[in-house]
Amino acid sequence: MPESSRAPLPYGFMPLVGALEVTSDDVADDARLSQTHVADIMGCEGENLSPHLAWSGAPSGTRSFAVTCFDPDAPTGSGFWHWVLFDLPPETSELARGAGSGSMAALPGGALHARNDAGGLAYVGAAPPEGHGEHRYVFAVHAVGLDSLGLDETASPAYVGFTLAFNTLARGLLIPTYER
Repeated sequence: MPESSRAPLPYGFMPLVGALEVTSDDVADDARLSQTHVADIMGCEGENLSPHLAWSGAPSGTRSFAVTCFDPDAPTGSGFWHWVLFDLPPETSELARGAGSGSMAALPGGALHARNDAGGLAYVGAAPPEGHGEHRYVFAVHAVGLDSLGLDETASPAYVGFTLAFNTLARGLLIPTYER
């Protein structure tokens, strides 16, 4: 589905960019996340593994990638960043299940995590408040026109997002859901 029809989750308020094709063996639009990708905090009993993601169709000029996961339905006033991974090399086209969690052994060299909103330098799975209703988890892959965002692991998700807003050439989304 073209990005323009996916507003506003949170990318509807940003400049339109090209579309990447994003697929996964683990997650799909409007489908419930499995316990594999649910957190093991806040009363949740998931495996807390980042999902498999694959992408194609990056435009020429792509010099790196970023992968993020955002819950716009979190009761915070600012959503909740579950995953902020950036500076993936331009030849990267896939992340294996669990690449952004645990030992991180499957991450490509040079990739960096910013702290998620739970404070960790990794993927943290879904953990919506019990009885709060269905939450959307916006997994985004960003084709970036820079070799590096020029940030390090101390950058906040908002700062990474700000930098991505001005340097993303194309973006693709998958939006599964989860509710307790």
